[in-house]
Amino acid sequence: MFRRTFNVLLILSTVLSIGISGSVRVVNRVDNSMDDINTLDRLRGTYVSTKDVSRILAKRKPYVNEARGKMVLYLGSHRIKISGNSSYILVDEQVYQMPMHAIWTKNDIYLPAESFFDIVKRTTLPGIHYDARRMVLDIDMKEFTILGVEIFQKANGTILRIRTRHTFPEGNISSFFHENGWFYLTVVGGLADTTEIRRSDTRGVIKSVAADQLGQTAQLAFQMRTKVQSHEVYQNKDPGEIVISLRTPMDNSVARIKKVRDRWKLDTVVLDAGHGGKDPGTTGRKGTKEKDIALDIVKRVGLLLEKNTKLKVIYTRDEDVFIPLWKRTKMANESNGKVFVSVHLNSNPNRSAYGFETYLLRPGKTEDAIEVASRENEAIKLEDRSKNKYQDLSGENLIIATMAQSVYMKESEELAAMVQEEMGKKIKSKNRGVKQAGFHVLIGASMPNVLIEAGFLTNVNEEKNLRKSKYRQNIANSIYKAIVKFRYSREQYLAES
Repeated sequence: MFRRTFNVLLILSTVLSIGISGSVRVVNRVDNSMDDINTLDRLRGTYVSTKDVSRILAKRKPYVNEARGKMVLYLGSHRIKISGNSSYILVDEQVYQMPMHAIWTKNDIYLPAESFFDIVKRTTLPGIHYDARRMVLDIDMKEFTILGVEIFQKANGTILRIRTRHTFPEGNISSFFHENGWFYLTVVGGLADTTEIRRSDTRGVIKSVAADQLGQTAQLAFQMRTKVQSHEVYQNKDPGEIVISLRTPMDNSVARIKKVRDRWKLDTVVLDAGHGGKDPGTTGRKGTKEKDIALDIVKRVGLLLEKNTKLKVIYTRDEDVFIPLWKRTKMANESNGKVFVSVHLNSNPNRSAYGFETYLLRPGKTEDAIEVASRENEAIKLEDRSKNKYQDLSGENLIIATMAQSVYMKESEELAAMVQEEMGKKIKSKNRGVKQAGFHVLIGASMPNVLIEAGFLTNVNEEKNLRKSKYRQNIANSIYKAIVKFRYSREQYLAES
């Protein structure tokens, strides 16, 4: 664990009027350097400069809107939105209130030190401790050990999967139901990412989720929609997680959902790794081949689906072989696939182009989209006797093909949006959005279908990232989460219709 300690000495002035009246002495114990943070002393306490806090604690400069008196402070992966003359701040869109309002002066916002640092401790930097009496702020950079919560609805109850960095001694975990309708989980020695946990998607018997850090103990709270007959708590070592099973009787609504699921069951996902065999696809400067990266990502997505869901996974290819484009959707239809996801890597003559984007089968609106589709369709030239299998995907031919799949268009748009949203959370690259173009590989897929361009191999930095196993795993995790979210949204929609 990386540890870094600062001692911040706040010097209290006797000046009661508004104005910069002192400074915070910052001592960096790692390199023994010294720094200062401007302070503003008021009758009810000391205020600290947002710009100076950002300069010392953040790796990125704050965003400042002088006209509106607003600033955004970036601490790690978190964003804190601050407004002058307001007592409210937003941490990753979660609202928190300070007892005193912030003060806008001299193109900076000054924050009440004690309450602000307390919010930061609970949401973004769990290692800090502010001593208001001694006017000292100790900052000890620690890693969260309780990372987030995933909730799954089952026919006879709800499963909570709480992601952890490691397992905890069994005696450190306790749980109980309170008469107020909440279920509490307490982990001694746990450090919770409370902001991430509070953003958990709720479903099943879970109405809302809360979390708090009480010294060296983390507490998670789950508000129940209905009574729970029994529960069970256990830990998994790989991956690290605390699993809670909440059992409920199968009432009419759950039985109805089950009936709908049996009638329209998203039970099969078709994963298509672009190119393969004699068709390498795009090649990066370091020789990275699109066919290899696409296959690796697809296999990782499939493994996550097979391990964490009961979905059947069909691969159009699971090794380095050439599969004609027409045969890929044929395989999907014959296997009764309910979702078709094709994974590719992008290229562009402009080597500064970077980012990820997801495509739908529609006439291309931009030259870039048309160019991407044309490149991906080049694989047809490598097929034997391909002339009779494809029509020219332009003009009315593409419109006819699009109309034939229009019944799945809305669902394809939803899936594409979910892919972009999930990748935007984890992939440190440009979110290029959902686009449309004519891809032969999507023609004829009788199911919701999308084509993902996961990055540009022609961009030196992006090729470097795509060669990293961890980066590809993040892409796979994002696609997996999008598929699971899409599956749940469709089942919920049908259950309510």
